[in-house]
Amino acid sequence: MDTIWWVVIAVAVGLVVLAVLAWGVAQRRRSAELRESFGPEYDRTIDSTDSRRAGERELEERKRSHDELDIRPLSEAARARFTDDWQRAERRFVDDPELAAREADSIVRNVLDEEGYPDDDFDARSAAVSVDHPDVVERYRHGHEMVHGNGANIDNLETKDSRQLVPFTCFSIEPGVYLPGKFGIRSEVDVYLTEDDAIVSGQPIPTELIPVLSRY
Repeated sequence: MDTIWWVVIAVAVGLVVLAVLAWGVAQRRRSAELRESFGPEYDRTIDSTDSRRAGERELEERKRSHDELDIRPLSEAARARFTDDWQRAERRFVDDPELAAREADSIVRNVLDEEGYPDDDFDARSAAVSVDHPDVVERYRHGHEMVHGNGANIDNLETKDSRQLVPFTCFSIEPGVYLPGKFGIRSEVDVYLTEDDAIVSGQPIPTELIPVLSRY
């Protein structure tokens, strides 16, 4: 073989080696940037996926989805309103911790709505929150789960919740109508899942609103 071909082969091999080294450096830099950006959420996501590459793809997809959102800071009026709501929930905690926890969860949801985070389902919302607040998003998930228990909540418009309904657990459907500062009403239907059936409480399900307090 002519010397020129050996030179060509050597150059080609060298380019391949350089490309592999460059790819490795780029991957390490990418991992370092994601770890720095997401902090503890990086490790949690990697541990919950099949591989590091899959976990990093998920985190990058979160960032891309987040970039398409219109996240905006709270106005001073909204900040003051939510602060008052939160302090009221804190005061209620001593007498009724369950109600206070539900109110706190609702306040957090309303804050995120106001700021422009996704409102289609909890997983999408927590994923977006993890981009801006990776150090506290796990506490957000934990608090939400504590409020809504072992079942799947379908209240507060979370009708696209992606969690699986599993046998021998309960969940509630809680539609409501709220007019801020004027009136609010919420109905609750509790459902218990057996291995092959669903038991619905409160049968027959109400189909009309009776204004029992209208005379007052």
